[in-house]
Amino acid sequence: QVQLVESGGGLVQPGGSLRLSCAASGSILSINNMAWHRQGPGKQRELVAVINSGGSTYYLDSVKGRFTISRDNAKNTVYLQMNSLKPEDTAVYYCNAHIEHSPQAGGLYWGQGTQVTVSS
Repeated sequence: QVQLVESGGGLVQPGGSLRLSCAASGSILSINNMAWHRQGPGKQRELVAVINSGGSTYYLDSVKGRFTISRDNAKNTVYLQMNSLKPEDTAVYYCNAHIEHSPQAGGLYWGQGTQVTVSS
């Protein structure tokens, strides 16, 4: 019914940058919050950044000033610009979105994840 597809992960050196994208497709009436989470090796999944439909944002303390979340509502896409990357940012990054299919129906959907590796 709804699919989230992420792209943009890869291998980058410390101090480098990457831009992740997550595009939603399918039966979409509207999208509320869109977010990025990550799960590092041997760690629990954590919330990295959230953006609501009005553009307000929240960031994990450790990424403030380095990561920027944004969205393009016309494309049903959320982005995560990651600058000054550190080895501890290495993780699988997942997007999710709360999507309404109709005024009475909606749900929380997840992407498949994209690997980000920060290493020299």
